[in-house]
Order: sequence, then structure tokens, then C-alpha cells
Amino acid sequence: MPRIVVIGAGITGVSTAYALLERGYEVTVLEKQRYAAMETSFANGGQLSACNAEVWNHWSTVIKGIKWMARRDAPLLMNPSPSWHKYSWLAEFMANIGRYRENTIATTRLAISARHHMFGIAEREGIDFDHVRKGILHVHYDKAGYDHASKVNEMLVEGGLDRHPVTPKEIAEIEPVLSGKFHGGFYTPSDSTGDIHKYTGGLAQVCESRGARFTYDADVTSITKRDGFRIAFSTKGGIKDELQADAVVVCAGVHSRTIGAMLGDRINIYPVKGYSITVDLADELSQASAPWVSILDDRAKIVTSRLGTSRFRVAGTAEFNGANRDIRDDRVRPLVEWTRTLFPGVATSKVIPWAGLRPMMPNMMPKVGKGKIPGVFYNTGHGHLGWTLSAATSAALAEVIGGEIPVDLRVAA
Repeated sequence: MPRIVVIGAGITGVSTAYALLERGYEVTVLEKQRYAAMETSFANGGQLSACNAEVWNHWSTVIKGIKWMARRDAPLLMNPSPSWHKYSWLAEFMANIGRYRENTIATTRLAISARHHMFGIAEREGIDFDHVRKGILHVHYDKAGYDHASKVNEMLVEGGLDRHPVTPKEIAEIEPVLSGKFHGGFYTPSDSTGDIHKYTGGLAQVCESRGARFTYDADVTSITKRDGFRIAFSTKGGIKDELQADAVVVCAGVHSRTIGAMLGDRINIYPVKGYSITVDLADELSQASAPWVSILDDRAKIVTSRLGTSRFRVAGTAEFNGANRDIRDDRVRPLVEWTRTLFPGVATSKVIPWAGLRPMMPNMMPKVGKGKIPGVFYNTGHGHLGWTLSAATSAALAEVIGGEIPVDLRVAA
């Protein structure tokens, strides 16, 4: 039986491990944190959102980014300090503007496919992750924003998504607790929300019950190919260890660029920071005043999800500031103020802030497939849609690996 090492135990790594176990491989997962789903998969916006499949490679994104550089609370914030990685990534980002339509439609199709995989896994394995299937409501305050969204909607519908325009009256009917004066919106009844941390942790337990080995606190230091692959890593306390494998799958989020370099591959991922707050709905008024339908506010670049009766997640913003994980008050405060404005009955006295780094490729498409060296594979770079896409990309990668490395045959050294 071929031995495969998966590097990373976020949503993508654990989903990949599960897909490989389903095919009969021997799987070991290396994770640098103490538990699964402790980095970008810890407290994201919670949306499983095919409706958010529009890639960012558009001139309007560039123009907004430039306009917002002077605003510390801007939805999109760029640290202008020089960085070769940042500016080379941005150059590739702009070079992919011509593929905006093609990549948006492809991402939509991938997101729809991912639903079937993930929902099937959750039901089959009995994973409870506060899943709410009440759709996603996308709201716009003015005609200009609504008109742009109408053009985006045409691409999403072409990709197969059931998404339709709604009037201000219909917005109020879909989610009565939402306050605001809107020009119009779009509603995707088939989209949903859930707790990514609970799902990933539950799936990791399923993988372990099926024989997968998880090694935590494991920081990969080198990978060489000699009689298969030798993956060296260090654990807490400076203890060094090594694993042998027939294949390596890199699912390491923002760390994938460093791991890829060890394997001779250029994986041009840039860490784009996002923030969230988890609001404790401690009283009956707050619980009644928080929405069950997920909201996506395009102007503020903020999304929401209801995580059971007593938690409300609000997330958003994009910050280009390198591998900086600082939780800044001037970035968290707009999320709190937005919550108070649109849901005035929700108490915000108990709010837990969080920041995570989205692993983004310049074309906004995940890196899924083979590396230069036979036996090296990637499933990474999902950006803001890792939760939405991982089940589909993991299934696709498992199929690729199955064609390269049959379960009953090991890779030649």
C-alpha cells in the first residue's frame, strides 16, 4: 500500500487525507500546530458560498485598492512598503485580469460540485458543524453596485448557480431582522453556512478512526527524494524526526510557498489577512435579532454566518501586509460597528476577534495537481474559498494521484 504524507491539517489537508483514505492509501498528516484547523481554518466567515465565486482580478479591484490606501479601516488595505514577493504577486494578479470571466465561471462550477462532496461526507460520517441551509443574501446600497453585481450574476448563472435578483421588499421578507436601506440584492437559496473548525476537527477524527496518523507540532524542515521521499521535521523542544513516503501532498496554506520551494516548485501564494468577530448571543433579544440567513454586504466586504443559537460570526476585509497575524483594533472595530448598524438588537459586549491569512494565488484559482518531481502533488492556494472548494479539489486530486500511483503499486525510487 503506497504511503502518502499530507502536509497541513487545515480544511484542505484533512479533506485530502479523507479522499485518499477512501481510495485505500496509507496516510500520514503533518501539521505544525498542536491541533487540526488552528490557522486559516479556525474562524473564517463560515460561508459555503458559490455566490462568492467571482475572482478579484478586475480593474475595479485595483482602483478601489489604490483609493483605499489612505484609509486604515478600508475593506481592502495595502501596506505600500516594498516587498518583491508582494509586488511580483500583484503584477501576476493584474496579468490575469483577462481571465476574469473564465476563472469566475470555472470557480462557480467547482463550488457547486464541492457541495455534493462535502454534504455527502458530513452525512455519511455524522459530522455536526452547525450547518445552516437558509441561503446567502447579497445586498447592495446603490444602483452602481447593483448593476455591477448583475453582470457578475450572469457569470454565476452561466456556471450553473441558482441565484436571482431580489427587491428591497423581498430582502426584508427573506431576512426580517436585517436593517438598512438597500437598492436591491441577489439571493442564492442553495448556499449555506457552517463552522469550519468543527467540521475540520470532526473530519480529522474520522480520518484517525480509519487509520490515518496525525503528527502535530511538526514543522517540516526539508524534503529529499532518495528511496522515495524523506520528510524531515522538528517538533516542540527541538526534537528532530523523519518520515518516509511514496508521495507528498502539500496542503500547507500560506506555508505552501516555502514547502514548494523545497521541492523545486514555485507556488506563488501570498498571505492575504482577513478578520472575523464571533459575537456571543448571550440573551434572548440578541438571539432573536441575529440573522439565520447569511448576509454578504458587497460595499463593506463583510459576510455573516449563524453558528447555532448562541454564536454569530461576522467576517471580512482583505489586508496585504505579509505574514502579519496581528489583530488590529482599527480593523476589528468596523466589523463591530457594522453589526450594531445592521442588527441593532444584537449585543456586542462579548465579541471574540480573530485574524487569519488566506493563501491566495495571483489568478485566484487553487493550485491542484502535480509538481515537477514525480510523486509530488499540491492542493493549496484556495484563498477566500478554501471552505467552499476543498471537498471538490480534494476529490479531484485523489483521482489524479490514483492515476499516477495505483493503490497496489509503490512509486519507483
